[in-house]
Amino acid sequence: MNIRINLDVELAKKKMSLTELSQRIGISMTNLSLLKNGKVKAIRFSTLEAICQTLNCQPGDILAYEEVLEEL
Repeated sequence: MNIRINLDVELAKKKMSLTELSQRIGISMTNLSLLKNGKVKAIRFSTLEAICQTLNCQPGDILAYEEVLEEL
């Protein structure tokens, strides 16, 4: 997948643990861990909104598109 998840970077900037984020937004540690490690295929806008509101960041701070160049 060409979408990189930067949740760990934003958590570090705010000095917040995944456990604390989970408790604040009411999303399980398992689901947040899967998201943080890029193991999900989708994210609900409501989840993204809750993360951004809690971490005081923008969606683009959490998600980034990386173009993959293929070798010929």
